[in-house]
This record gives sequence, C-alpha cells and structure tokens, in this order.
Amino acid sequence: MTRKTLGWGMALAVLVIALGVLGFWSQTQAQEPAAKAAAAQIGAGPKFTVVDTEGTNLIVVDNSTNTLYFYCEDPGKEVGEDLHLRGSIDLSEVGKPTLKPKKATK
Repeated sequence: MTRKTLGWGMALAVLVIALGVLGFWSQTQAQEPAAKAAAAQIGAGPKFTVVDTEGTNLIVVDNSTNTLYFYCEDPGKEVGEDLHLRGSIDLSEVGKPTLKPKKATK
C-alpha cells in the first residue's frame, strides 16, 4: 500500500513541475514579442553619439536622422558659457566628392 501511494504522489509531483515549467515557458514566449517591439521602437542604439568635445565646442551625431551637429561658444567667451548651433551636415551624403554643411539660422 505504501508503494501505491508513493506512485501517485510521484505522478502528482511530476505533473505540478511540468505545469510550472509550461507556465513559465508560455509567459516568456508571451513577453518576447513585446520586448522585440519595444527594442524596434527605441532603436538598436543610442539616439545621439558625442563625437568630440573640449568644453568650448560639441560635435554630436543624431543617429535617428543621420545628421552631424556642431555647437560652439561665442568667440572670446569662457569655458562653460552657452554652446550655440553653428551648422550641421547630412551624413547620408558621406562618400560624395563634396559635403555641403548647412549653416544654422540665428
């Protein structure tokens, strides 16, 4: 009689473990598309990449628009003053013989 009880108990334990694993697996599968959609919406990398800065200037790339921006202080100002947009370049033009920067409007 002990043997029969042990068999049913073991079967019940295996069933509970199997249901737990199946529940965990189905939960991760349900979350996977949402995670992929969020990653696609955000993009593969950061929105901006700082290329160079010395405190008085800043060169940054907007990765979503493929545009490089150049900022610098007004001449004669001290480090820490406001940086002003001086111009930009469309990086999709890279590879052409000439790149034409766009001057910033004041």
